[in-house]
Amino acid sequence: MQQKLIAFIGGGNMAQAIVLGLLKQGYPAAQIIVNDPNREKRENFAKLGVQTAENNEESAIRADIVLLAVKPQIMAEVCQSLSAVDFSDKLLISIAAGISTTRLQSLIPSAKSIVRVMPNTPALVSEGMAGLFASKNTAEIDRALAEKLLAAVGKTVWIEDENQMHAVTAASGSSPAYFFLMLEAMQQALIEMNIDANTARQLVQQSMLGAAKMVVENPQITLATLRENVTSKGGTTAAALEVFNTRQFNQTVTEAMLACVARSQEMETLF
Repeated sequence: MQQKLIAFIGGGNMAQAIVLGLLKQGYPAAQIIVNDPNREKRENFAKLGVQTAENNEESAIRADIVLLAVKPQIMAEVCQSLSAVDFSDKLLISIAAGISTTRLQSLIPSAKSIVRVMPNTPALVSEGMAGLFASKNTAEIDRALAEKLLAAVGKTVWIEDENQMHAVTAASGSSPAYFFLMLEAMQQALIEMNIDANTARQLVQQSMLGAAKMVVENPQITLATLRENVTSKGGTTAAALEVFNTRQFNQTVTEAMLACVARSQEMETLF
């Protein structure tokens, strides 16, 4: 990745994950600025060797890439001062949920290259999954820059229809919580079977990790086949899956994901 100056506006967990990912890949700390009003956060970033600042406008003027990592509720307020900056030769990236590229364009009119990203929290352990969408005027070189930046903390996919970013939110942005909920329920069930909490956690987390690895390392095998390979007719797994099927597990998952999509669509109208 070209060593361009990157300004992070907002120093939350996702910004921290991306900064750490870039540093691990050898990106120069001197080419990264993190802006946040919280002194403690700035001090933590400073310990990594990166630049820190409070004035968003000054950092944006200096930067080649500006990454907006603020909550959607304050995006308009944050962009108010940034709108005075000429973004015509800068790449603008947003990881804020529910903020469309059209909305970003209205908030920062001079921006030409805009990339909207839906990341997820596994980026904190360099195993993130991010969906990316670029506005129609975004240069190919800027698309490549955005992709390489997010690839520092995981995998990326491009979405050609921005409306599909709502589905991406349901598929990856929110889905770690679905898996955590499943593991939490399994752990609790084991505790009720008189398995101690630590042992229960080890049993479920390693099973999850192993299952995920089987999925990743066998792309030629469908998910249905992987499930069938574990399910002997009349066996223990079949008995468990019968309960899931009786309780309409698939429909529940679909309804949950549709609820996520609906909320994502609603948020896009609020900010």
